[in-house]
Amino acid sequence: MKALVVFYSRTGNTRKIAESIASGLKCDIEEIIDTKNRSGIFGYMMAGMDSSLKKSSTIKELQKDTSSYDLVIIGSPVWAWNVPAPLRAYLSKEKNNFKKIAFFCTMDGNDSSGLFGEMKKLAGKEPIRMLDVRSSEVKDENYLGKVGEFVDYLSSALKK
Repeated sequence: MKALVVFYSRTGNTRKIAESIASGLKCDIEEIIDTKNRSGIFGYMMAGMDSSLKKSSTIKELQKDTSSYDLVIIGSPVWAWNVPAPLRAYLSKEKNNFKKIAFFCTMDGNDSSGLFGEMKKLAGKEPIRMLDVRSSEVKDENYLGKVGEFVDYLSSALKK
């Protein structure tokens, strides 16, 4: 069975987790690239506003065919308790191509339920597993155990 990790990352935290998951599963990985510049404080503020307003963004064309994977693991930061605009665009575009999905996120706060609930609605599917990692865990590299458990679960699910 084939798996793909797809992620959006503004600061690099979500990228770190995505790379760990892809390495653990020995699977393909693809980054969602936003065409809008979201760097710096102004980019950060606009990102939060777009997310709060549930706006979508224009993203660069993807290289991987989502429909050819048995499992797509989707990663995102939490922006203003919502789905980031680039990920919203990806989920809206690809929702009919998912067979099985899993979610992971990076966040500064303590609650990923709003993000994951919104991702479920946009994807039109229930994820087989979810993982949240705090930004402080990424900085301190204290996320490896959590990611390992997540990868082990997904690896077992792929064998079924």
